[in-house]
Amino acid sequence: MTRKKRRMYILGLALLGLGTATALTLSAFEENIVFFFSPSDLVSNPPGDRSVRLGGLVEEGSIQKLDGGMTIAFRVTDTVQTVPVTYTGVLPDLFREGQGVIAEGKLADGVFQAREVLARHDETYMPPEVADALKRAGEFRPEPPGRAVYAPEAE
Repeated sequence: MTRKKRRMYILGLALLGLGTATALTLSAFEENIVFFFSPSDLVSNPPGDRSVRLGGLVEEGSIQKLDGGMTIAFRVTDTVQTVPVTYTGVLPDLFREGQGVIAEGKLADGVFQAREVLARHDETYMPPEVADALKRAGEFRPEPPGRAVYAPEAE
């Protein structure tokens, strides 16, 4: 084997190894990527059997306790579409009607079955995905100005 052929084999093996490592990395990322859907996106383009995040507002008057209180049913809306959600477990303390929420789970038979529910953590924060979905629906209402904000006076 000539020196040139040996270099070509080594280069070919290196490219094959690099390609294999890239393919394995991309397939691992694909399994762990969770896409965000607004209720309108979920209704118009269902993700199939894939796990996704659903974000929007908890619809007023939609929270119901099922099965002795361990399973909660509620609806998430972006004011254009509404998706029914069920969740079994303990909800975050800040979960309530009219507040922003993100639920991670799967859509089955028209009901989003959440395995995790995240509520916003203070009065002024809204997840950017939820804010974008509400802006697209034309229902985004930012916090009114005039909230107490610490601003030291200039001397």
